[in-house]
Amino acid sequence: MAGPIPLSQFMGAANAHYYATRDPLGARGDFTTAPEVSQMFGELIGLWVADLWDRAGRPPARYVELGPGRGTLAADALRAMAKAGLTPPVNLIETSPTLRAAQAERVPHAEFHLGVLGLPDDAPLIFVANEFFDALPIRQLIATAEGWRERLVACQDTLFLPIAGDRSFDMIIPKSFQDAAPGSILETSPASIAVLRQLAARLTAQGGAALVIDYGYQGPAIGDTLQAVKGHAYANPFDEPGEADLTAHVDFATLAEAARAEGLIVHGPVTQGEFLLRLGIAERTAALSLATPDRAGQLALDRERLVDPEQMGELFKVIAFTAPGWPVPAGFSE
Repeated sequence: MAGPIPLSQFMGAANAHYYATRDPLGARGDFTTAPEVSQMFGELIGLWVADLWDRAGRPPARYVELGPGRGTLAADALRAMAKAGLTPPVNLIETSPTLRAAQAERVPHAEFHLGVLGLPDDAPLIFVANEFFDALPIRQLIATAEGWRERLVACQDTLFLPIAGDRSFDMIIPKSFQDAAPGSILETSPASIAVLRQLAARLTAQGGAALVIDYGYQGPAIGDTLQAVKGHAYANPFDEPGEADLTAHVDFATLAEAARAEGLIVHGPVTQGEFLLRLGIAERTAALSLATPDRAGQLALDRERLVDPEQMGELFKVIAFTAPGWPVPAGFSE
């Protein structure tokens, strides 16, 4: 690294190496996502897709997943969709060769793409993004005694350290934050907005919807949410770049504002717990417990992990975007 670089560039390079060189999921990896907790998560997402497709008039449609992990969510969702009469072509957006291999095993007929721009334009698209936006690079602006500056990453004696840059960013800071105390941090994610605009362009042109599930907040807000996870524990984001998963909380209000500006209809956000309960996770747990009594205890624990406010239920939020003319998706109020 020749000199200090923006945090967004550091995060992008670190995550590109991280995801390209390993399977980070599960007990032997660094973290666990909702689809890996229980099949019920993916099954309910699949039924959500099938229900929306049915009420939209059963058009030819493609299932598109952004950052599909091991393919677990896609496999579970597609199995549930098929039982509801929907067997769509599958398009997976993934850049990691390691994860593509795992996805190909679970979803053998999937087509792979590096981004939204490469998707076919022959049918409506139903996007699902679970823990995708949190891994996209963020910019951080930090308040100093001299005003707001961009947070950069410098390398000193093989150590990576965050520093404040020299250039002023006072002109783009919301008025309510201009007098924030030194050390205050404001985050933005131009990468997230760019992906959302590409997605919106496809939905407005082809029809369809997008379901985004991630952890985050209603911003803009002051706070440093950059974090690193390694071995199921938090780590220093600046230690060993490329060897830990770097993420930041998603600003759902900014995503929603961008989606509306692109002509999409916004639904939510609601908490993951509320969303899954509305979709029937309690009833699905009961049905699986009846079919496999020996798993009843574990199924109950899995359900609680997904919906309990003290676990994943409150931190994770769910938001949906639909093309004009498409019905209100299940799990959201009219």
